[in-house]
Amino acid sequence: MPNDPLRLTVLGSATPYPRVDNACSGYLVSAEGARVWVDAGTGTLAELQRHTRLDELDAIWISHLHADHAADLLTAYYAAVYAELRLPAPIPLYGPPGIADRLAHFLTNGATRSPIESAFAVEELHDGHRVRVGPLALTSRLVAHGMPAFALCVGTTGGSLVYSGDTAPCRSLTELARACDVLLCEAESAEPASGPDRVHHTPEETGATAAAAGAGRLIVTHVGPFLTSEQAVARARTRFDGPVDFAAPGTTFPVGR
Repeated sequence: MPNDPLRLTVLGSATPYPRVDNACSGYLVSAEGARVWVDAGTGTLAELQRHTRLDELDAIWISHLHADHAADLLTAYYAAVYAELRLPAPIPLYGPPGIADRLAHFLTNGATRSPIESAFAVEELHDGHRVRVGPLALTSRLVAHGMPAFALCVGTTGGSLVYSGDTAPCRSLTELARACDVLLCEAESAEPASGPDRVHHTPEETGATAAAAGAGRLIVTHVGPFLTSEQAVARARTRFDGPVDFAAPGTTFPVGR
């Protein structure tokens, strides 16, 4: 499907736990028949199946190992190995260092290590990691979250999308998002933090990151429980003059032309 544009579908954007109408962080990024599940927060596997089957994915990309971004990998393993699905090959899984052992430690119930490699072909991310998934060029940058955590740029010939993952404002995110068509950026913190507690954006900082990067459009996501989506969008708009939207679950956003 050469004319199929780059699209972002929001599977969930809640934090730190899923709500009745909103799963935790998870997105489907697709173009020209390629499909990448970006973050697998609690509840997102169910939402993913509204759009595609697990065995139709081309890759999975995980920003960091907090449960609200990665927990549904556990149920995805059971679906891939013990259910009716028949994977043509293990699904490529790009994630932070240690992701394979983390999954295995949780899934292993005896002396024999759970064979997670039967479901996932794991490749660990590093700062500047690059990989191509069909027409999608994926570039990962290390960001500031107090643990190994990554932001992602997805590029095609028709557009570019940057996803912050979870992070405080940092140079690497701004550099990655330079002149992107869409910046999908977290805004979990209601108030600014400092020192080691500074691991998230406020909505104002989300707007400032988009402005500094020269992004074409800002989508605010991962809004904390002490803010409404409307408040987060309004506060982001005080620092960014371009279009600002909220990552409402179930919404599909076109990216680029």
